[in-house]
Amino acid sequence: MRVLVTGATGNVGTALLRRTAGEPVEVSGLARRVPAPGEGPRAGVRWHALDLSSSVAPGVLREAMADVDAVVHCAWRIQPSHDEAAMHAVNVGGTRAVAAAAAATGVAHLVHLSSVAVYAPGPVDERGAKQPVAEDWPATGIETSAYSRQKVEAEGLLGAAQARPGAPVLTVVRPGLVVQPEAGPEIARYFLGPLVPVRPLLRAARALPLPALPLPRELQVPVVHADDLADALWRVLERRVPGALNVAAEPGLDADALARAFGAARSSGLPLRVLRALASATWHARLQPTDPGWVDIGARTPLLSTERARRDLGWAPAADAAAALDALVAALAGAAGRDGGPTPVMRARTALRGRMER
Repeated sequence: MRVLVTGATGNVGTALLRRTAGEPVEVSGLARRVPAPGEGPRAGVRWHALDLSSSVAPGVLREAMADVDAVVHCAWRIQPSHDEAAMHAVNVGGTRAVAAAAAATGVAHLVHLSSVAVYAPGPVDERGAKQPVAEDWPATGIETSAYSRQKVEAEGLLGAAQARPGAPVLTVVRPGLVVQPEAGPEIARYFLGPLVPVRPLLRAARALPLPALPLPRELQVPVVHADDLADALWRVLERRVPGALNVAAEPGLDADALARAFGAARSSGLPLRVLRALASATWHARLQPTDPGWVDIGARTPLLSTERARRDLGWAPAADAAAALDALVAALAGAAGRDGGPTPVMRARTALRGRMER
């Protein structure tokens, strides 16, 4: 099997390259900034440097796909969040270019990495606890989130492309929050920016546990370790399973579990409107890079049922949600001794490499 992975230097792409090591597969990787010779998460990768919003993208993609059996499309941009058009050019325009190149070159299987954020708000019980949804839940997204809107649009154009002659088998994988220790610097850069002293704050919180962390009760999120998601992606490639698949470590994490991961005993139940207003004010002031739509994703998207992945892939996560998040937080605090992954986008921040590095 020959596979091309777009976004191969990021959180999910590097985990998939690790997972394929030792498997009977030839891997090519595509990214804007490729690793230096001898670096990267897997030896023997054939690298292609490309910005998917570039005018040369269609030709480079066709060349990269000329001899592959499957494409795993992980490339996605979540910054700069103040420039939605720039993100759209990569996320939606790039997905369109990937789909067109796959059809033009006769690729047999296209795997698209989507997100829980494509789902409409889900059901809750009488206590306000979110309930898991299967893949047939409406994929209309969260209108107030640019990330969600673009994930929905990308899925829509891929679905439309399936009706055309020569389209590959399409698998859409919808994970929860994807974490791994090596992605700590990348996640901190994208969501916190250079002004937040992440490591000192987390070290202090874990050394002197807080009685409560001000998090809204509505924050309830599905989580999956990147290595477990990579294992699911490999099983998708092996079996060529079509359609949508949820991937997460059940159960998801509620506000109290999130608070414990960051060194507190529980959540204090901060009103959601307060957190959203704070996120909005600081984002508009450009003090941090996370727009308030991400608060809406955490509060409104459902938890995920993974019954289909377990049944059709024989998949089960090795790490539960709490353990996966704890490993990430420990790395961010320095307890795990991690400085990031082996690619430019995953390396630790420095004074010269903050959130604006792309």
